[in-house]
Amino acid sequence: MPALPVYPTAEPFLPAKLTLPALRDASKTCQGCDLYKCATQTVFGEGPADARVMFVGEQPGDQEDQAGKPFVGPSGAMLDQALDKVGIDRGEVYVTNAVKHFKFEQRGKRRIHAKPSARQIAACKPWLKAEVEIIRPDVIVALGATAAQSMLGPQFRVTQQRGQPLRDTTWAPCVIATVHPSSLLRAPDEAARREAVAAFERDLRAVKKEMDALKGAGKRAPQAARGAAAHPGTATREAAEKSRTRSPQRRGRKAAESAQGKLF
Repeated sequence: MPALPVYPTAEPFLPAKLTLPALRDASKTCQGCDLYKCATQTVFGEGPADARVMFVGEQPGDQEDQAGKPFVGPSGAMLDQALDKVGIDRGEVYVTNAVKHFKFEQRGKRRIHAKPSARQIAACKPWLKAEVEIIRPDVIVALGATAAQSMLGPQFRVTQQRGQPLRDTTWAPCVIATVHPSSLLRAPDEAARREAVAAFERDLRAVKKEMDALKGAGKRAPQAARGAAAHPGTATREAAEKSRTRSPQRRGRKAAESAQGKLF
């Protein structure tokens, strides 16, 4: 029987001690998939370590790739406007992406967004898991189909389940999916854009409602986190040393399992 192919994964690039600064620094050298070869830089998440809500997009765009910061382009401005409109404090928000490198197609001087593959999304998932493990947000908001399916499985449909609180996942006390704010900018006309913005704001009001309901409940560790957080903002990887001494065959199997996109 032929051996399973070993696909790349970001797991070996994670630091032994999980903190946001350590993760951010370690992510700069990530070669967990092939996207690092063409992107300008890794674009890691940003926000407070005790953020109550985490927004997860698909991947950085062209402007984010150049700046090295998530959600700094037009879609980020749209998100900020909507957050202000529904009363979500930007100081309680952490923003990140399911994939940390920009995937694009070069067309002349323009770099056109290209959707990450399932393998690339799976390879990058350890970074997202680690961010969730450290922050322990009350609510995670998946922005768009790629982010939602990376966390909730390929059968999840944002169009059918947007704005609905999900309380039975292993990621957080509540997960809500909605469209990516970039989709609002692609509306065919002004009337369609107003309707899309109103629907997006309704979804964010559902997020605000869940945040209010969970306020004061205390941080809850993700059910499937690799290790328990020592205190908010810091976690340790007890298996770090063990992973360095695993046999090559076992490391290969673990990498293959990770790349096949197992849920958190």
